[in-house]
Amino acid sequence: MSSPHVRTVNVVHALRPGFFHETAIDKRPVDGPVEVGQLGLAGDRQVDSSHGGPDKAVYAYADEDAAYWADQLGREIAPGTFGENLRTSDLDVSGAAIGECWRIGDVLLQVRMPRTPCQNLSLRVGIEGFHLRFNATGRVGALLKVVETGTVAAGDKIAVVERPTHGVTVADLARGPDAAQMRALLESGVPLARNIRAKATRVAARG
Repeated sequence: MSSPHVRTVNVVHALRPGFFHETAIDKRPVDGPVEVGQLGLAGDRQVDSSHGGPDKAVYAYADEDAAYWADQLGREIAPGTFGENLRTSDLDVSGAAIGECWRIGDVLLQVRMPRTPCQNLSLRVGIEGFHLRFNATGRVGALLKVVETGTVAAGDKIAVVERPTHGVTVADLARGPDAAQMRALLESGVPLARNIRAKATRVAARG
């Protein structure tokens, strides 16, 4: 079995017409190494401010989840198709725990939240409402915070260096967590992004 690694590093290729405005979802592989700063990869871009910031600096998507969609849609899901910066192999990205940390060379990344797909994803694949179907599966990939900057390149190994024990994953948050899961997340001591803490507090109060 292969060890977890970066298959491709992807940055914006061209801005495309989006649902409300232009979108930078068209990302494609580039030769590395690529600099990774606190707000993301050199050469990348977020047109919508809601898609960027320190808690959403890097978007990772797994080959294995892409293979699922390739089977479902009957087409290849090339690296960057879903707007991901890192296409990974042999790493359960959507099954990553919130707060999990990955070491890639000198870069340290922390899993902060699931990707929340919008209509631009549906436009990208040419299927109306696909973003809702995408989200419902939980196979959404992870948005990452850059804890330590550096460079990444295709072929770099990925080491999971910290995994919290609260049991709440990226997929859980995407599909809709229950009150017990959100209480466990809040009580875990894991630093949470503001929107995730707000959601966890809101859902936990229902239970």
